[in-house]
Amino acid sequence: MSALADHVVLITGASRGLGAAVAPLLAREGAHLVLLARTQGGLEETDDRVREVGGQATLLPMDLADGDAVDRLGPSIYRRFGRLDGLVSCAAQLGQLTPVAHADPDRFHGLLTVNLLAAQRLLRTLDPLLRAAPAGRAVFVTDGIATAPRAYWGPYAASKAGLEALVTSYAAEVRKTPLRVNLFDPGPMATRLRADAFPGEPEGARPSPAEVAPALLPLLLPSCEHHGERISRCAGEPPSGR
Repeated sequence: MSALADHVVLITGASRGLGAAVAPLLAREGAHLVLLARTQGGLEETDDRVREVGGQATLLPMDLADGDAVDRLGPSIYRRFGRLDGLVSCAAQLGQLTPVAHADPDRFHGLLTVNLLAAQRLLRTLDPLLRAAPAGRAVFVTDGIATAPRAYWGPYAASKAGLEALVTSYAAEVRKTPLRVNLFDPGPMATRLRADAFPGEPEGARPSPAEVAPALLPLLLPSCEHHGERISRCAGEPPSGR
């Protein structure tokens, strides 16, 4: 039997990048996926890849900046499936690469809303389901810039540093439950976010999300024993955004 047979796993940022890449891997393990992203077209493309491996998915077009919609997510998943076994939080924005003193307050707040505040609202609405799962698993994608900030990356680095503090605290709070919560740093990947930050980078200079996704998969399996850890795929590389 597949490791995730009958499990339900929610993936945010599922229309592209790492979220889209890990979806078919989870589907091969038997999970039913709830794919969340802003763009319907991107979700449908991910759904096609899930179906190609024999999997099934429920598509959920949603903007994580809509706090009220995020708050309704847990009850909605419970009514539909009666359970939630896994969360893969991949959604993120780059924001402005700018001196801290020049950052636009509204854009900074928008960045924090998606990269940090939405994570807390996700945990608040999904916590009862994840705790109730026999082997609940939650993985939040982070970035090396969180622990080694650099010039002009202040807003993005701050959002990821806040995310790491939030998730690590939550992991400590659920340590005595079956739930396992971890951070995953994929290292630099050939994503749209990275292309926005490094528009001149040669094609093929960084691994694709599909090459990185297998390193994330074990953190979602019932056999995972990591908890409250920061798992880095490429320790030692300089932080430079994903």
